[in-house]
Amino acid sequence: MTRQATNDKRQRSFRVQAVVMHRKDWGEADRLVRLFSREQGKLQAIAKGVRKLHSRKAGHLEPFTRVSLQLARARDIPIITQAEALDLYMPLREDLLLTTYTSYVIEILDRFTYEEGENRFIYNLLVDTLDRLGKLYEPELVVRYYEMRLLDYVGFRPQLFDCVECGEQIQPTDQYFSAAQGGVLCPRCGLNLKGARPISLNALKYLRHYQRSNFNEASRAVISTDVKSEMENLMQHYLTYILEHNLNTPTFLRRMRKTLQGEPDELGVGDDGLF
Repeated sequence: MTRQATNDKRQRSFRVQAVVMHRKDWGEADRLVRLFSREQGKLQAIAKGVRKLHSRKAGHLEPFTRVSLQLARARDIPIITQAEALDLYMPLREDLLLTTYTSYVIEILDRFTYEEGENRFIYNLLVDTLDRLGKLYEPELVVRYYEMRLLDYVGFRPQLFDCVECGEQIQPTDQYFSAAQGGVLCPRCGLNLKGARPISLNALKYLRHYQRSNFNEASRAVISTDVKSEMENLMQHYLTYILEHNLNTPTFLRRMRKTLQGEPDELGVGDDGLF
């Protein structure tokens, strides 16, 4: 093969390391796979013939799998020519609650990102988060930390240390939070502001801890159930406001936790569109 032919072949194909986010059937035997890759950020690719009974690529392209892929450039969507699973994250598949948390991680990543090129910070955050969930860290901790880091990387870091209205440093007392303003408000500014919602001193303290700490430091916090619930509700309120769209997975996640706690299940499986 000549040097020119070799260069042409390299230009027609490329290799990425990626996490499989979603997949859907495409045509008679193919699948359209959505990926978040280390080298090119979010992208879509076609897996030809992967739904055939003896396809060797099928097991390597399941959702939540970290894979190494060879792709061929095509007119519209690249084609996957080789696939090798690097990490199957089996605990995330075997436990329905962990599956739901992982679906939430993928959903907010998908909503916040576009096919706009490489972002290794987000890719590494995604891989670290899947690894932490698989190692059975407390999932609420893993997800809150992930939300904080992701908001940093996509440009929506909430202001948690000074009042977003008057600029005064936040004092150790209950405060308010405004999704529209993008952060915390002192009692004087937040009391009568439309859309501002109360945030307790403890919830704010731990959110600030997550924002300024590495994961090992954040994981040492011992948080009450009530404060965990408050933090979750506040973060989902903020994310929903930014995205201007309701998230699908939180409803199913609440259903799963109620079931595990022995509370009545008011939803049927799949009612939220997750599965």
